[in-house]
Amino acid sequence: MTPPRTQQIPVVVLAGFLGSGKTTLLNHLLRNRAGTRIGVIVNDFGSIEIDAMTVAGQVGSTVSLGNGCLCCAVDASELDTFLETLTRPSARLDLIVIEASGLAEPQELVRMLLASENPHILYGGLVEVVDAAEFDGVRERHPEIDRHLAVADLVVLNKTDRVGEAERERLRATVAELSGPAAVISAVQGRIDPELLFDPALRPDGEEKIRQLTFEDLLREEAGDDHAGHLHAAYESVDFTSDVPLEPRRFIAFLDSRPEGLYRIKGFADFGAGDRDNRYALHAVGRFLRFVPQPWARGEQRLTQLVLIGAGIDAEALRAGLTACRAEPGPETPDAETERAMWGVLRYVQQEPELEDVQQEPGPEDVQQEPGPEDVREGAAAEA
Repeated sequence: MTPPRTQQIPVVVLAGFLGSGKTTLLNHLLRNRAGTRIGVIVNDFGSIEIDAMTVAGQVGSTVSLGNGCLCCAVDASELDTFLETLTRPSARLDLIVIEASGLAEPQELVRMLLASENPHILYGGLVEVVDAAEFDGVRERHPEIDRHLAVADLVVLNKTDRVGEAERERLRATVAELSGPAAVISAVQGRIDPELLFDPALRPDGEEKIRQLTFEDLLREEAGDDHAGHLHAAYESVDFTSDVPLEPRRFIAFLDSRPEGLYRIKGFADFGAGDRDNRYALHAVGRFLRFVPQPWARGEQRLTQLVLIGAGIDAEALRAGLTACRAEPGPETPDAETERAMWGVLRYVQQEPELEDVQQEPGPEDVQQEPGPEDVREGAAAEA
């Protein structure tokens, strides 16, 4: 299996009805990006205020934000074109966020991303922002919010400072019931920890280490570190390291049964005799799962190293579940049984598209079929 040769950029869909606080959350991410270059796609003719700059109705254009980030406003039909632009090496982006229109159907955007043949992108999850103070009214006016929550990977219950504790718990329980296995995070003014959505970029050239203070730095100094702990308190992070290879079938069974509230899994898995040449980079968000085989470096210690992120998760139970995935001592070379076990992993490895697949036009059934929650969550990861 040949690993993809191009870096894949996570694409996060940020959705929510008008007034829920999507733009406020997006501004918060941009101001606390920790050196990460973010591309923003505004899916409609709306406006977005970023660092006191307003970009309104700029359809068909890309605007530099002066901090390594880019913003553009597009019509949904132009999404692939702008993704192609933003994923060019010259853009040097680490993350792309699509802010959906307040009346958009987020599952359509997710389906477009999962069906995209752009080799440079990777689905980064659907984040649904909910206004705690107006939820009941919005749900009465827009009952489709139930469908939106059902396909979300992460739900941000925003503006929780505007409701009492009892009401907040009621809303959280209702949202959790509607969103199923999705993690639910409470927030005020859209302030969530950016590491829920992306990892801080590491700049090998040192360009983020020696530079002038940016607007982001000034905001951080002005706000201080008082709220940092509160952001991290909204979720849990579990680390797991093993020098014993994982048994593929057990590990896939663990991933298939991962508990509610577990939003992201990232890291590397060692499958031992299943593939002596490669470690497998793991990217899981919500129900979406992807493995990317990567050659072991000469002399590199062979370890499984994973980080699991979620809300309301049982850290000890997760560690116990992963420990139970460790393989028993066996032959150094793969036998037929080991090779069969690896197929459970390989079905989540993205295949390079065949030329005939690229040229094939979608049929009417591909366009008209409405995906259910599991269809959207699993998407392209269900390739057998």
